[in-house]
Amino acid sequence: MKTYASERHPEIINALFSGQSEETDLSHTIKAMTCDDVVLPCHVSPPGDQSLASVEWGRPDLMPRFVYVWYNQREYLSDQNTAYRGRTSLFHDKLKDGDVSLKLSNVTHSDNGKYRCYSPRDKTEYFVELLVGSVSPPGFSLGGLDKSNSGVKLDCSSAGWFPEPEMFWLDGEGSIMSAGAAEKIRSPDGLYTVSSRVTVEKRHNNNITCRVQQKDINQTRETHFYVPGRKM
Repeated sequence: MKTYASERHPEIINALFSGQSEETDLSHTIKAMTCDDVVLPCHVSPPGDQSLASVEWGRPDLMPRFVYVWYNQREYLSDQNTAYRGRTSLFHDKLKDGDVSLKLSNVTHSDNGKYRCYSPRDKTEYFVELLVGSVSPPGFSLGGLDKSNSGVKLDCSSAGWFPEPEMFWLDGEGSIMSAGAAEKIRSPDGLYTVSSRVTVEKRHNNNITCRVQQKDINQTRETHFYVPGRKM
């Protein structure tokens, strides 16, 4: 049941979910990609009776900080940060077991941050970090000819990455090729574009790979290009 009761009693949320609490160091990171639905885990001592379950999910860096509040078998949404409207819910059938995990739908980069799960009954808080990433496949283009060694210059670029990625080149044997440092540009929306150039000599087995990876979110994208060898 949704309620906007705090519009009539604006002190209810702050009174219930403030005061001294015991911080439990169980923080860990949940990783997701944009548009995913995620579950931020949190377990408190089982209330036995579902009607006694209560929890505040918040982000200390936001104002208002409230992401989701459940108390007295009701959602309190009037103080909820508007960025989370329509995207948050609990698993009501698990509340009696102390499972107050938060489901957050259709995540975006603006959801990145540390979330606080606070139980007013236990006066205990837990923290969960959310990391939302995004990727895109790299693209090749021919940058020109290198007449000094009869080679070709290849350009590779990829946009829309988060967090900051790495780019490198691989030859036909899978070995990393020597290339200049990749150029990285961060756009106003926080996403990264990465680009690099390599010169490839014309010889046999010139199957070239441009690879972009982000280890924090365990994502890799690559594209392949074949450079014909010299004609004998």
